[in-house]
Amino acid sequence: MNELKFRGHHLICLHFFSGEGYNNTYIDNLKIIMDRVKNNELEICSGADNICMKCPHLNDDRCQYKEGADEEIREMDSKALNLLHVYPGIGLEWQQVREMLPGIFNEWYKTYCIECKWRWVCEKDPFYQQLTGNK
Repeated sequence: MNELKFRGHHLICLHFFSGEGYNNTYIDNLKIIMDRVKNNELEICSGADNICMKCPHLNDDRCQYKEGADEEIREMDSKALNLLHVYPGIGLEWQQVREMLPGIFNEWYKTYCIECKWRWVCEKDPFYQQLTGNK
């Protein structure tokens, strides 16, 4: 078993991480994970992953950000895994996922990015700008 576990939507969204998040504990954890994942294989998981473990909205392994948040996130995870043609339990390199993004990003963008409250963060990222064509 790999110690670096990522849920579906984190496989896509964290390619645009720029050091911002819910609080310092969450951000610090995320920076450590992102530094490690660049040189190590990650394992796809379902539900809360290593990133979620320091999220202030995680309670009983469920997202409590708002009512229905856990169900929404699990739906996003499922969509991400389907688009990437991967499933929980397999191992991947971070770069492999990054190379898959151009082929699936337009659908992800239309489905999730347009309404995402974190989009303003992603819009600063050069890779995100490249994938969106600066939409």
